[in-house]
Amino acid sequence: MTDIVRADGRATDQLRPVTIERGWSAHAEGSALISFGGTKVLCTASFTNGVPRWLTGKGKGWVTAEYAMLPRATNSRNDRESIKGRVGGRTHEISRLIGRALRAVVDTKALGENTIVIDCDVLQADGGTRTAAITGAYVALADAIEWGREKKFIAQRSTPLIDTVSAISVGIIDGEPMLDLAYVEDVRAETDMNVVVTGRGLFVEVQGTAEGAPFDKRELDALLELGVAGCADLRAMQLAALEQS
Repeated sequence: MTDIVRADGRATDQLRPVTIERGWSAHAEGSALISFGGTKVLCTASFTNGVPRWLTGKGKGWVTAEYAMLPRATNSRNDRESIKGRVGGRTHEISRLIGRALRAVVDTKALGENTIVIDCDVLQADGGTRTAAITGAYVALADAIEWGREKKFIAQRSTPLIDTVSAISVGIIDGEPMLDLAYVEDVRAETDMNVVVTGRGLFVEVQGTAEGAPFDKRELDALLELGVAGCADLRAMQLAALEQS
């Protein structure tokens, strides 16, 4: 950590204010409204007893995700992708990322032949929408699994969730590694990276790009260290949210 103070007053290794409102939706089997500063994402988990045809009879379940941004999630309106008639490449890529992150901590055999679909809808965007979506989606997934257990679709003694998973953005701005970039920081980052980490500190995915000058191993190590520490803090928040009755 340095003495640099960012535009919003945070230290370089400090998360934005994070809130997780569990059970936000009255209808979904699991849900969470998560905020990373000005970024707000509603994550809902829908539980179905049964699996896609290609998994039928294999004794395994399936977890997948869909990501979308509301038209006024940003400072100007964007057309809905349903109106455009196709899902954009960015949307498809983020949906797949969220699904991979969640499946990394799910024992699909313990889940049984059940399907859980997580919808991550960005209500307001201020940087880090995909990382907020992954972090909130885990909470929604955990509640949907417990719903399935209560309804006896999942065996009482099975453990479908084998770990937690969360994600955070990191980047280099004016030569300084920083944690959890807001939009004003993200657009001027020399290096931009998203880090997805399990509760045990294992990496699920690292997406890093040199937007300006290439970065070296020392900078990469500093970014990964920031990301792991940030995800450890997020894990504590996820568990605290799930412990609330």
